[in-house]
Amino acid sequence: MSDRDSATPRHDPDSRLGDLFENLPDPTRQIPAVDNSAPAPGSRRAAREAAAEAGTATSAPGTASTPAEPSPVPVRASADEAVTPDTAPPSPTPVRTSADAAQTPTRAMPQVVPTAATPAATDTPEPVIGGGLDDLFVPHDEHVAAKPKKKRRKGCLIALIIVLAVLGGIAAGGAWAWNTYGDKISDAMGWGESKDWEPGLANGEALVTIKQGDTGGPVSTALYEAGVTKTEDVFYDYIVDENLAVTFYPGVYRLQKKMTAEAALAALKDDANKMANAVSVSEGGTIVSSLPGMAETLGLPLADFEAAVQDPSAYGVDAPSLEGWLFPAVYEFDPGVTAPQVIQRMVDRTRESLDAAGVPAADAERILTIASIIQREGRLDDFAKVSRVIQNRLDIDMKLQMDSTAQYGYGSLHEGVVSSSKEALEDDNDWNTYVRTGLPATPIASPSDAAIKAAMEPADGPWLYFVTINLATGETQFSETMAEHEQGIEKWREWCRANPEGGC
Repeated sequence: MSDRDSATPRHDPDSRLGDLFENLPDPTRQIPAVDNSAPAPGSRRAAREAAAEAGTATSAPGTASTPAEPSPVPVRASADEAVTPDTAPPSPTPVRTSADAAQTPTRAMPQVVPTAATPAATDTPEPVIGGGLDDLFVPHDEHVAAKPKKKRRKGCLIALIIVLAVLGGIAAGGAWAWNTYGDKISDAMGWGESKDWEPGLANGEALVTIKQGDTGGPVSTALYEAGVTKTEDVFYDYIVDENLAVTFYPGVYRLQKKMTAEAALAALKDDANKMANAVSVSEGGTIVSSLPGMAETLGLPLADFEAAVQDPSAYGVDAPSLEGWLFPAVYEFDPGVTAPQVIQRMVDRTRESLDAAGVPAADAERILTIASIIQREGRLDDFAKVSRVIQNRLDIDMKLQMDSTAQYGYGSLHEGVVSSSKEALEDDNDWNTYVRTGLPATPIASPSDAAIKAAMEPADGPWLYFVTINLATGETQFSETMAEHEQGIEKWREWCRANPEGGC
């Protein structure tokens, strides 16, 4: 017999199988236990145990491998007792004992690595071991590393804030653009309400005066002010868009209200709508601005009208001038009329307005003077307030300081600007209320019925100052103190800076 045969017993499969089945215990209910048997070499479990222990057990070459001593692991022996490592003797062969004996773990359960916090025995049910495929194939350390990262949540929040800020900026920019250029955008895109009246709405009568040299712009404004067109620019835009070359002839034209721009142009071209021997005086107009139009329309020499206004007493007016006595309206005369007859007709119409307002004859010149300032300084809605400011200043002998009076005395009233030049404000003449206290020497313009009524009936209020802060709308701020007034002046300057072509 060789040394190899004596060292290694022969393998008897039948004998070993018989011993195995004979030694099997009686069937009992399986109780979860910790598997302390040696893991298969190279398995994940072997790797985990190797990492948990200080080292791995090895055997000498040519001999059978001996499993490393398992670390003490508390196991559950039964529902009522616990077996500690001191009472559970190791067994080289994995067999089951009875329920009362200490059990050695089987391969049925994965190993639980003991920790210092693991109790030796407890009545609390053990948690389920395992839990999913990740528990079988992913190491414990990888589970810990796979937890969601809070930094990612924080990054998402920051990204959301940035997106909202960008969207908010876009929305704010869009709102600013719409508020600033909304009207122009609507016009370009054809949105919003039409600037022109719809055909078929024309009704009533409107008198439109065209002066010598008027072009599309002034005529468009005159049509709008007379109630013919819907907006101030629609007529001018129409002739420009249609590329029409139009010559406008001076005179007074009888049109209708609420006409389309196209219909208004056709009416102005029709000689039947031109009133024969008709002249007009505009509200706030003066003798200097009105006489040339009268002479041209009626076909009379301008010198005839200039001579006709030289002597106010010829018309029963006790005043140094007829300024303010030529009532603003449209007049139609028979052929062959003379210049003095035209002037008399206008003076008579002024007396009718004075009588209607209850103005005493002896007070006519004073009321016309106040009314003329009101006409030049304020818009219709503010006439009564402007009248109150004038009266409050007169009551305390405070200079009126009205730009319109300074401009009239200096000869710059019709220059088309609101502000006065330094020369006009400082010029010492009988109309400059920046230099002299009280009313100017005469009226400075032709006041309307509304202005005359306001001069007779000023509103109640403490105001001493007023300034138009928006020349496009005529919005006016009335103030009691100089500090408030200076704030209003700054608003006016801001508007002028934003509207350099606005007539400041």
